Amino acid sequence: MQQKDHPMTDASIRFNDGAAYERMMGGWSRIAGDVFLDWLAPRPDLAWVDIGCGNGAFTQSIIERCRPSRVEGIDPSDPQLAYARSRAGTEMATFTKGDAMALPFADRTFDAAVMALVIFFVPEPARGVAEMARVTAPGGLVAAYAWDMAGGGFPLQPLLTELLAMGHQPSMPPSPDASKLDAMQQLWSGAGLVEIESRTISVQRSFTDFDDYWGASTLGPSVAAALTSMTPAEIDQFKSRVRANLKVGGAGPLTFSARANAIKGRVPK
Repeated sequence: MQQKDHPMTDASIRFNDGAAYERMMGGWSRIAGDVFLDWLAPRPDLAWVDIGCGNGAFTQSIIERCRPSRVEGIDPSDPQLAYARSRAGTEMATFTKGDAMALPFADRTFDAAVMALVIFFVPEPARGVAEMARVTAPGGLVAAYAWDMAGGGFPLQPLLTELLAMGHQPSMPPSPDASKLDAMQQLWSGAGLVEIESRTISVQRSFTDFDDYWGASTLGPSVAAALTSMTPAEIDQFKSRVRANLKVGGAGPLTFSARANAIKGRVPK
């Protein structure tokens, strides 16, 4: 998330296409997000803020599963926010352009502040968590989940591995280590939060075939940028290497795994 003086991401990995993000990451987000929300087990009628809401996939899950009284979504991307506003099931939410490190809300505004697949995009994660705690009322919930980038749990890891092997350096978020469990625990403790708990979330997503997986997984800015620098022969080589990495043989449905780290805590009463 960003404002002019607080860039949340390198421009090369900023998500500005809500439909492309939905195909690439929306499915993964909902699968992991449902496990995350079940783990949070929030009571109904809470006021929520979804920080880094993107195209509204997780915001929609909050509305559908948690019976909130109010939901605010914050993101730096106008196209993503436009997609979120048009998403069926998010009508009760308000979506605003904003900065994770300078949230446009007064102290103690919400009962629950969440970041879904966002914390590694925040240049100064400690400031982001401190802002979450600031806008949450005493006793309120502050929680996040993020792909285990350092541990190889990112859904696009097979593609990133082969890009590196071919000498291409994909763009990475500014704070990849912030998704480590020990780093998240330190961030939550450093923000003065209490009753801190953490866990891993392992999920699987199915695709109709390898081409379905390839088509969805190459829509992300980091992979797409690398593809634009390749010749057609290099793209064919890249695709073959990913297929071999995944040990994909013939046609037919495929299931892939990913892993996220999650944390929750409360603002002291």
